[in-house]
Amino acid sequence: MTADEHLQAILAREAVNTGAYSPVRSVQTTIQPFIQQWAGNLLLGVSPSGSFAKGTANKSGTDIDLFISLSEDTKETLGEVYESLFKKMSGLGYNPKRQNVSINVKVNGYDVDLVPGKRQNAFSTDHSLFRRRANTWTKTNVTTHISTVQQSWRLNEIRVIKLWRNQKGLDFPSFYLELTVINALAGQFFGTLSGDVRKVFEYLHDSFPNARVVDPANTNNVISDDLTNAEKERIKTAAGAALVAPYWEGIVK
Repeated sequence: MTADEHLQAILAREAVNTGAYSPVRSVQTTIQPFIQQWAGNLLLGVSPSGSFAKGTANKSGTDIDLFISLSEDTKETLGEVYESLFKKMSGLGYNPKRQNVSINVKVNGYDVDLVPGKRQNAFSTDHSLFRRRANTWTKTNVTTHISTVQQSWRLNEIRVIKLWRNQKGLDFPSFYLELTVINALAGQFFGTLSGDVRKVFEYLHDSFPNARVVDPANTNNVISDDLTNAEKERIKTAAGAALVAPYWEGIVK
C-alpha cells in the first residue's frame, strides 16, 4: 500500500455523514427544546458549526458542534451566560465539561460541543464569545470561519492532521489547526495527499511556534495566543518525529 493509499483508506474509515438525514443531526432535535427553555425569547437560533459544518470532521473526533446564537438584548455577561448554560446541562444530567469557548456534553451517545454566543447587533452575524481560559471575550463570526475552511480546498489534509493530533494526544484547538494547515500550504501546488501532509509537518516543525495566526473574522483576535510556548513546542517535537518516521503507519493510523 502506498502512502496515499494508506491516508485515503484512513479518511474513508473516518468519513462523517453530514447530509440532511445524518443520524448525528438528531442531537439538535433532542437538545434544542432544553436550549430554548434555557434561553427563552433571547434565542435567535441553534445551528451546526465547527468541523461538522466545515467538512473537516472525523468519526473518532467530536461528533458535532452546535452554535447557540443569543440576542444582543441578553443582559447577562458572557461569562454568566456560559456558566448558566453549564448549570442547565448539569441539571439535566448531561455531565457537561467546560472547554475554552464551548461546553461538551454527551447526547444520545454522540459527543457534542455547545458554543453560546451573543450577537453584536441586528445588522450583522458577528457574535461575542466567552473565552474561559483567558477569562475574557472576543468578537468573531462563525459563518466566516466555515466559509474560510470550506473554500480552502485543504479538507483532506486538515482531517489527516486532526487524526494525527488526536492520536498523539496533542492540545491543538481545531480552528487554530485548520488555519495552520491552510497557511502551511498557501501558494503550494496541489500535489499528492502524503506530500501535502509532509509539507504541513515541515511547517509545524520549522515555522509554527513563531507564526502569528489571526481570526479571519477579527484580526484583533490572535488565535495563536490560545497555546502556550510549551504547548507549541510539543507540537513541533511531534511533527519532527513524524518527519523521520520510516512508515506512515507510525505517524497516523
